[in-house]
Amino acid sequence: MPVRAIRRFLLHPFALIFTALVALPLHAADRAQQRAQFRTALALAAKPQETAWKRYAAELEEARYPLTPYIELTALRPRVAKLDRAEVEAFLKRWPDTLAARDLREAYLRELARRGDWAAFRALWQSSADRDLQCNALQARLAAGDKLDFTRDLDALWQGARALPSACDPVLAAAHSSGAFDDQRIRERLDRAAAAGNAEAAAEIAPLLAGAERTDADRIVTALRDPSGTLAKAKVWADTTHTRDAVSYAFARLARSNSSAAETAWADLQTRFQWDAAQKNRILHAIALYRATSYSPDALARLKALPEEAEDEATREWQVRIALTGGDYQETLSALDGLSETQKTDPRWRYLRARLLDKLGRKTEAAPIYADLAREANFYGFLAADWSGQPYAICPSKLAGSDAAEVTLAKQADLERAYEFRELDMLREARREWDFAMGKLDASQRRLAADLAYRRGWYDRAVFAFSADPDTQKLYEQRFPLGMEKHVRREARKAGIDPAWAYAIIRAESAWMTDARSHADAYGLMQLLPGVAKQMAKAEGLSYSKAQDLFDPELNVQLGTRFLGRMADKYDGSPWLASAAYNAGASPVGRWLDARSALDPDFFIETIPYKETREYVSRVLAFSVIYDWRMNGKALPLSSRLPKIGQAYRAPDDETPRKAVVCVPAATASDDRGTAAFSPR
Repeated sequence: MPVRAIRRFLLHPFALIFTALVALPLHAADRAQQRAQFRTALALAAKPQETAWKRYAAELEEARYPLTPYIELTALRPRVAKLDRAEVEAFLKRWPDTLAARDLREAYLRELARRGDWAAFRALWQSSADRDLQCNALQARLAAGDKLDFTRDLDALWQGARALPSACDPVLAAAHSSGAFDDQRIRERLDRAAAAGNAEAAAEIAPLLAGAERTDADRIVTALRDPSGTLAKAKVWADTTHTRDAVSYAFARLARSNSSAAETAWADLQTRFQWDAAQKNRILHAIALYRATSYSPDALARLKALPEEAEDEATREWQVRIALTGGDYQETLSALDGLSETQKTDPRWRYLRARLLDKLGRKTEAAPIYADLAREANFYGFLAADWSGQPYAICPSKLAGSDAAEVTLAKQADLERAYEFRELDMLREARREWDFAMGKLDASQRRLAADLAYRRGWYDRAVFAFSADPDTQKLYEQRFPLGMEKHVRREARKAGIDPAWAYAIIRAESAWMTDARSHADAYGLMQLLPGVAKQMAKAEGLSYSKAQDLFDPELNVQLGTRFLGRMADKYDGSPWLASAAYNAGASPVGRWLDARSALDPDFFIETIPYKETREYVSRVLAFSVIYDWRMNGKALPLSSRLPKIGQAYRAPDDETPRKAVVCVPAATASDDRGTAAFSPR
């Protein structure tokens, strides 16, 4: 923890309470010895037939070491198939209301379900968020002769379009046979799955139907899995309602991946079937939308030709983007007029309206929109302040606590276990204990806990907690931590980039989770791919051997800042273009530049085809302003971070002029939160 953060923590009144009530009366050496014993015991407990762990566990339990239950849990888990109920109940009794107890209970419940021992399952059952276990519990009730009620027992599982686990199959079959739900409900769920493009969920529900209904359902599943093949076969199909449904879903799926092929197939099949309004609109909507996202020449015409009932927020937004890309500002204003009332309140579209009015010389109309937006601490508010010559409006707040709540929180044993796991660098386990603890706290206690996490350097817990809570949006210190400040400043300067931008990338990529790993296999604070890290380490002479090295925050920042610097060099130093490439890759950015390089930077950002990248770039730039302010008390104008395409950009230094930041309360606060743990590549 930085010295400044330690000082803040020690001066915080809650720190004294927490220390007094939670910390064990141990010297640091005592706790270090306990941690060493715990690691040894955990390793021994994981070995079959090993019993030496019991001695360590007994000693640690006597010393009230918080993680003691995990030693026995580690020994019991591999033997869960051989455990008897008495062993499990003894553990649950010894460690009541703990995450370790819940883990063993749920592991044993799965084993009882596998055995079909429904009586024992019912005896041990407690409510769970696990959908497998929820369905096992329903099966246990069926085994006891209970009759299921759809609204009470199945509706929560049934809603939505996600596939259900296989444990639900016998429950659904039995409930359907008993009349708990009928074929109409099955068709409704099938349609939800098909509309969402979820072939797995559709395939799961189709077997509940029979005869011609089953054939129609299977055809829909095939349409989702093989839309091209379905459309090729559709030419010889009978014209029925369910056939048309399947064909329309095939069109919707194909248009997403190949709008040109969908358009060609539509020309062939348009008059082949007697489409109802919903089916035809589904097809026209998909073709128009995905012709737009691929910037096809006919995109605007197709969007404007959509029947009103086929429009939605996505098609209306894309009509704005296509008109903007064409440089027709009047057409773009008309498209803005066509947005829904909800969309019109979005800062994005309010800003674009003001910019277009400004471009058209209608400055008196643009001025009040700019003034209103400039009171918001987000990408569009910062740009509006730049265009209208106003200071940035950032209104930080502080967390209010209460002595009683702090005392209650200080006694939270689950939080103590979370912090102890973190000290052992067992971060996944630490977060699980944290989440378990949060489930027992009220809103004010959760905020105090998140503030404590921030002050103890566990930044991602504070970022997630305060960014997700509308009432804590202005806790900028906690939401935008200045972790590793000397290191980040130094490495950013070495890489020739702005430290505020480096911080913004860290915040947007990982939200300060040092062990973040994306589905695309990107690692650590700055979400580096191992191949990129290897190349950078070799080029920069830094030590790197394996992907897990990227969980070292200092090495990750060293490599990440240098990669950012190299990325910026490809785009004349431009941080906004480099941010786009950091998220989407250089190849897509190259295609976008080839097609739309004449656009102003803010207009270009709005026309980025990938929603994730559009939002990522605006979020990173807004975060750069906030971090600049956090470090310097003022902030570089956001507009200066948006050099025109092809224009050289140089990173600011300590002498670069910065804008004043004042507190001007906004009527409705709205900022760029960026709460995702990490952005997929």
